[in-house]
Amino acid sequence: MAVFILLLLGFMAIFADVISPYDPLRQNLINALQGPSAEHWLGTDDLGRDVLSRLIYGCRIAVIASAEATTIAVLLGVPIGLFIGYRGGWWDWVVMRIVEAIVSVPGIMVAIVIIAILGTGLHRAMIALGILFSTSFLRLARGVVLAEREEVYVRSARVIGTSDRRILLRHILPNIAPPLIVQVTLTVGAVLLSEAGLSFIGLGVQPPDASWGTMLNTAAAFMQLAWFLSIPPGVAIILTVLSVNLLGDVLRDSIGRGIAGDAPQPASAVRVNLPAATAAPEPTAVSRPDDVLRIEGLDVALGGDTGVPIITDLSFGIARGETLGLVGESGSGKTMTGLAILGLMGPALRATKGSIVLNGKDLTSMRQNEIEKVRGNAVAMVFQDPTTSLNPAFTVGSQIAELLRTRKGLSSKDAWKRTVELIDRVGIPRAAERAKAYPHELSGGMAQRIAIARALSCNPSLLIADEPTTALDVTVQQEILDLFRDLQEEYGMAILFVTHDLAVAADICDRIAVMYAGEMVEMAEVNALFAKPRHPYTRGLLHAMPHASDREPPLPTIRGSVPRPGNWPQGCRFSNRCDYKTSACETRIPLVGTSRRVRCIRADELNLGRRP
Repeated sequence: MAVFILLLLGFMAIFADVISPYDPLRQNLINALQGPSAEHWLGTDDLGRDVLSRLIYGCRIAVIASAEATTIAVLLGVPIGLFIGYRGGWWDWVVMRIVEAIVSVPGIMVAIVIIAILGTGLHRAMIALGILFSTSFLRLARGVVLAEREEVYVRSARVIGTSDRRILLRHILPNIAPPLIVQVTLTVGAVLLSEAGLSFIGLGVQPPDASWGTMLNTAAAFMQLAWFLSIPPGVAIILTVLSVNLLGDVLRDSIGRGIAGDAPQPASAVRVNLPAATAAPEPTAVSRPDDVLRIEGLDVALGGDTGVPIITDLSFGIARGETLGLVGESGSGKTMTGLAILGLMGPALRATKGSIVLNGKDLTSMRQNEIEKVRGNAVAMVFQDPTTSLNPAFTVGSQIAELLRTRKGLSSKDAWKRTVELIDRVGIPRAAERAKAYPHELSGGMAQRIAIARALSCNPSLLIADEPTTALDVTVQQEILDLFRDLQEEYGMAILFVTHDLAVAADICDRIAVMYAGEMVEMAEVNALFAKPRHPYTRGLLHAMPHASDREPPLPTIRGSVPRPGNWPQGCRFSNRCDYKTSACETRIPLVGTSRRVRCIRADELNLGRRP
């Protein structure tokens, strides 16, 4: 019914000249204020004009008014809301203070002030209403983007080097479409009511033009003589507003997800032009000629040089074809290390010291646009939960093909062919069919394989895997680990594998680096680390593994918890939880060693291989 009413409204607006029985401006004072009759179905007004004809022409004014004002509101409010919601900072603060000042005044007063500046008339009134209602779209878009920008699929898009503009338009905007659609329908209804109100007081459509507002104005003046004059425009306004709102609810429920579209085609392949590496700090360990990634003395702080340290004095390297595991409790800085490599730490965090050298290029010296070119090409990342790292609004194949088009400059046909090949390569049967599926249609294991295929689409030299098997069951977990090994052997890439599970680390990694409270406390080859840990924290992690216990309760644990940044002990950061603490542990302890490194002043005297 709502669709029928709106289609009827549009039909009468387009063909008003044809279907109107009379000229809406033709006066006949002899027939003034007549009731409904066979000649005039809805009667006549005070000047003898046919009410039905004026009502039909009023449909045209309603369509023009709602289209103009709503379009202005959307084009003005949504882009600004997207921008300030995504960027934040002082942009967000300034714009929101202006918006709050506007909405603190009654809307009709704001519209009257704008009309007083622009002048009366339909189009000027709609400009005023468009500016007024744009604040609703701005606040809505900003609020939704503030939530969406923290989703893993947005971070995943940034990891593969997608520009901010493309993230906003292709990834975030489709997912905020449902509330925007509802807001559009609400705005159309509000515009119709506002236009009628402005025309009623003489600030909108000017006599003798016909609009529902001017018809109500006439009816109000002659209510005692011809009460029926208010019924036709009143019913028209009510039915139209209700129909628009009902249609908005239906659209919201039917198209929230599954919105797809083709990405614009690049003219040519993206070329990576990286600046020369800057001088790195003095190495704290032996550098190897085949290192793909080399981190030296990295410090990351919240708020800059004088802020709260998050990661301190971090140094390690990963060679081509090697897998280095980062293990430790939550809050140790494992994931932050991976985000620091990608430059995705957020606006409040920054690297204050050290270097991150990837393929001979120092990432810490690059500008933001240069880092974006590195992401997805030289380095890629696989996240913990594949169902959130993949955009739910697009098919999995389109998400891989988009990367191939934007990064490799492939045509749509070639990109899709390569996408199917990649999906088949990661072990998903019926690859061409699965490429057309949405993330929610895949199992967790398949979705993670898709995420791996996307990460490998541009043949990165470094792959960061952040808890890639945690969300999977044991059987699928082993299949994913085998897939990582096969792909590493095929592509020869270096892998930084972040995990809490020491059993997984032992299975997939060549070396393991143990992190605690933002610093590395031990690093060694897997067999050596498991056979004889040299740091008490490493020993605690190994003994806390369920299969390492003697099955007699209680399960071995490490007392206490990882201290928060800013509350670290002055000396050894593990000292307040360590059974071997001495007075010497109250001073800063360096990380010593070459191939095997440890940050413990008693490492040489303690025998940590046996349980006490």
